[in-house]
Amino acid sequence: MSKKAIAIMTSGGDSPGMNAAARAVVRTAIYAGVDVYGINNGYKGMIEDDIIQLNGKSVSDIIQRGGTFLGTARSKEFMTPEGRAKAYANLEKRGINGLCVIGGDGSLRGAAALAKEHGISIVGLPGTIDNDVWGSDYTIGCDTAANTIIDAINKLRDTASAHRRCAVLEVMGRRCGWLAMVTGIAGGAEYILVPEVNYDLEEIISEIKDLYENNKKRYIMVVVAEGAGKAVDIAEKIQQETGIETRPTVLGHVQRGGSPTIQDRIKASQLGEQAALALIGGISNVVYGFNAGRVVQIDLFDAVNNKKTLDPDYVRLARVLQ
Repeated sequence: MSKKAIAIMTSGGDSPGMNAAARAVVRTAIYAGVDVYGINNGYKGMIEDDIIQLNGKSVSDIIQRGGTFLGTARSKEFMTPEGRAKAYANLEKRGINGLCVIGGDGSLRGAAALAKEHGISIVGLPGTIDNDVWGSDYTIGCDTAANTIIDAINKLRDTASAHRRCAVLEVMGRRCGWLAMVTGIAGGAEYILVPEVNYDLEEIISEIKDLYENNKKRYIMVVVAEGAGKAVDIAEKIQQETGIETRPTVLGHVQRGGSPTIQDRIKASQLGEQAALALIGGISNVVYGFNAGRVVQIDLFDAVNNKKTLDPDYVRLARVLQ
């Protein structure tokens, strides 16, 4: 069954490329002659009926912008069946029977609950810098965030080398260490600490001390995912036990911002087009992602009920190149 109208929303943490994906959804729907609505501020806006009809001009001049023009917000009310019923009623009264949700694991879980309880067609797009959505090699925003981190690593290396310091950089990744792992490898970090892999800080400290005492290194770079430890605590312990001046840096929310890279613009646009076509064509309860460079369709419930694991090849490579 074709769709009378579809809607699009962004949810959870913002990520560069969300605007590119939303733009592609809107323009693909308009090209097909289907009405498309935008939901402001995620599930909160859906409950509060903050929903507007979009046209081609609505998404002009946004592909190069970070963040999300629709806004995003958390909603405890949507976590309840009553909240989801209220949200669905606001879609139903406009004839909206297809919804594209751009967001991470939590956002897609909310979408799955809405689909299960009210039968609305859902297509999810993985929008999160953590690259932690099961079934996809890529999530919208992860490339831009990784490039932001690499820029920080390059700058920290310069000053660490000049002062013969140890630098400890904390990046985002509460449960998933993808950002830390890929940027640590690409940035030539001596140590990469992620929540998926156990590490012995005392052993690391002993190695650092040996490297400095034997003049093998002018500096040490440690990249740590926030879920594997706090940069401030790790740096303090290294300095206390080695006497080496050690400086922590917490990159924080700067990782979420910035103009999306070409990869994030192109891939997000490809996913957005597929999402719109799927909803218009009656496909439901899927997530579109990438596998081996190609757009793939993933079952929505599989995506939210499975945990993505860190690529063991990255873990092995990090050990070899240390």
